[in-house]
Amino acid sequence: MGMSAGVVAAFLCCCALTFLLLHWRRRRTVQRKMKEAKGRRERVLEQMERATRKFKEQNPGHQPDLILSFTLPQLHGKLRDGSLSPESVFYTYMDKALDVTRELNCVTDYLEDSESQLLHMKSQAKKGLLYGFPISIKDSIDCKGHDSTLGLVKRLYKPATADAVVVQVLKQQGAIPFVKTNVPQSLMNYDCSNLIFGQTRHPMDHTKTSGGSSGGEGALIKNGGSVLGIGTDIGGSIRIPAAFCGICGFKTTSNRISKRGIVPSIRGIKSVSVGVGPMARDVDGLVLCLRALLCDKMFQLDPTVPPLPFNEEVYSSSQPLRIGYYTTDSFTMPSPSMKRAVLETKHLLEKAGHVVCLLHLFSGFSVAIRSEAGCWKVGQDSHHNKELMLSVTAYLEKESSTSPQEV
Repeated sequence: MGMSAGVVAAFLCCCALTFLLLHWRRRRTVQRKMKEAKGRRERVLEQMERATRKFKEQNPGHQPDLILSFTLPQLHGKLRDGSLSPESVFYTYMDKALDVTRELNCVTDYLEDSESQLLHMKSQAKKGLLYGFPISIKDSIDCKGHDSTLGLVKRLYKPATADAVVVQVLKQQGAIPFVKTNVPQSLMNYDCSNLIFGQTRHPMDHTKTSGGSSGGEGALIKNGGSVLGIGTDIGGSIRIPAAFCGICGFKTTSNRISKRGIVPSIRGIKSVSVGVGPMARDVDGLVLCLRALLCDKMFQLDPTVPPLPFNEEVYSSSQPLRIGYYTTDSFTMPSPSMKRAVLETKHLLEKAGHVVCLLHLFSGFSVAIRSEAGCWKVGQDSHHNKELMLSVTAYLEKESSTSPQEV
């Protein structure tokens, strides 16, 4: 009996020691990978520094401050008419991105094939809409030969085998993706920090966060290290950094821009889908980027995206829009500050001449649409719903001839 108890005790001790040994080895492996990743980033930043130094030595008359002072439309015009070369713009923003990341810690990787793309651009006769624009890319968007880490050690040293569709389209339009930017671990956070690359700081106050999850983009663009960036958004990942940093960002409807090659934080989500969108210092930058992305090339590369080009007629029209809004879905209630923001936006839209209609959303299968004609409710009765939708359609067709433009 005593011998049996001794064997059991020895076995349990061996199990405990094995567990501790495996845990120690795993921890050492994680720490080694993190150290190697940090070292790799330092090397690519040094590579960027050497490239910019070489360009400055070869071009002593180069004026980076002048280039950085141009608005995006001005830069666009000067690149297209040839008064600015893509090389001068590219190396100006590379140098600035280095300065910004030393201060704010926002760049995680350098896309070195951007230099070969720059050389190849000279042989192209046709200039795309984004010709010569250096563009930053969020970490979670695949770029061939580079990791999309999501701030997770387990995703280190797993380079993408192909560019995401959105990156392919940007290149086809003449843009030059040149850096990837920091994100919070697993993306699902309003901060921008992970154990691999550390904390991205707010451009105006280093004790605060730049927001998340596209926080690296927000910080880099705000301080002038990138003229245009691409982010992703489910619950505010473009909008929060844009608001925190004081730039412009646009979350498109899910699948308006291709999601192929974009790594999700949680696979298989169907109910709440990610939207891909541009981030820039002004609205003109967002518009130019959307014009470029919503093109035949993207629709060919990803047939699941509805082939709807940028609606120039609606964007350029001076007619007022009919816009729906709501402050609750009758299932969750907003905080007072969120409700106030929605109502302030409603007031500003009305002041600008648009018609703003209240939408009553109910949990489950019912929804009500309020308009001047009354309130229709869509429920689970299919016969009632059919009659109802016919009435709604007839009303909207009647209103479309006299009412503000529907979008």
